[in-house]
Amino acid sequence: MFTGKTDKKLLFGLAISALCLFFLFRKIDFHKMADAFAGLDYRYLVPALLLTFVSYYLRAVRWKFLLLPIKKTSMGNLFPSTLIGYMANNLLPARLGELVRAYSLGNKEGIDTSAVFASLVLDRLCDGFTVLLVLLITFFTIRLPAGMEGIQHGLVTGGYITFALYVGVLTFLFLLRRHTEFTLGIVARLVRPIAPHLAEKIEAMLRSFISGIRFPGDVGGVIGILVSSLLIWFTAIWPVDLMLRAFGVVLPATAAMFIMVFLVFAVMVPASPGFIGTHHLACVTALSAFQIGSERALSIAIVIHAMGFFPVTLAGLGCLWRDKLSIKNISENTSQEQLREQ
Repeated sequence: MFTGKTDKKLLFGLAISALCLFFLFRKIDFHKMADAFAGLDYRYLVPALLLTFVSYYLRAVRWKFLLLPIKKTSMGNLFPSTLIGYMANNLLPARLGELVRAYSLGNKEGIDTSAVFASLVLDRLCDGFTVLLVLLITFFTIRLPAGMEGIQHGLVTGGYITFALYVGVLTFLFLLRRHTEFTLGIVARLVRPIAPHLAEKIEAMLRSFISGIRFPGDVGGVIGILVSSLLIWFTAIWPVDLMLRAFGVVLPATAAMFIMVFLVFAVMVPASPGFIGTHHLACVTALSAFQIGSERALSIAIVIHAMGFFPVTLAGLGCLWRDKLSIKNISENTSQEQLREQ
C-alpha cells in the first residue's frame, strides 16, 4: 500500500515522536502527574467534546461552500467524509487523510477525486490564512507572566514578521490569479539563475495549482467561507481553554490561542500517525511560558491530544463501517489515485 519512500518517512516520523516523548518524560515526577489527573474536573470535558464536533461540522459547511463551483453537495455526505478524513490522518502515515477524505466524498457524490482534492487544497489555504490571523492577534495581545519579557518581545517581533508574511502571501495569490503569466514570469526570473530545472517544476506546479482552484464567484459563498473559517477556529480554540480550566488553570483567552498556534506548528513536524510526541511537546512548551509545572503541563497535553484523537477517530471508523468500507480498501484506492495524479 505504501512505497519505500513513504516507509522511510514513517520511520523518521516515529523516531521524532520517540525523541519528543523521551524529552517529555525523562524528568517527570509521576506522583505529581497522578495528582494532576486526580484533580481533573470532568464537567469541562463534555462541552469541550461537543465544541470539537461542532468544529468538524463547520469544516464540512465550509467544504460545501468550496465545492459549490463544482457541485451542490449534501451535508449528509460532507460531514461523514470529513470525519473519515480526520480519522485517517490519525491512523495513517504521510497525511493520507486528505486523499481518503477526497475519495470518500467523490465516491458518494459522483465527483472526480482530483477535483475534490483541489477543493481541499483551497480548504488548507483557508486554514492557513485563519491561523495566521490567530497568530497575529495572539502575538500582539498576549501578556506573559513577569520574567518572560524576552519572550514577550520576541512574540511582538514575530507578529510583525507574520503580518508581513500574511500580506505577502495574499498579494502573491492575488497576482497569480489575476495576472498569471506576469507572476509566473517573475518567479521564473528569480529562480532560474539559481536552479534552472527547479524553475520549470515550480512554474508547472503553480500553473496546475491556480488552474485547479475554483473559488465561489458569488458574494454569499465568499462570506460563507470567511465566516465558517473564523467559527471553525473559534470552536477549536475554546475547548483548549475549557481543558485548562478542567485542571484548575485559569488563563486569559489569548493563552488558549497561544497554545493552539504551537499545536498547529506541531502537526507540520514529521511524526508518527496521530502526531504523538510532537503534539504533546508543543503543548508543554506553550504552557511553560505561563510557568505551568511540567507534570501538570504534560497532563493537560495528554488530555488535549486525547480529546482531539479518540472521539473523531471512533466517529470516523463508525462512518467507515456504515459506508461498508475498510481502511485497507479505501487507502489502496486513494494510493492508486495518488499514483495516477503523479
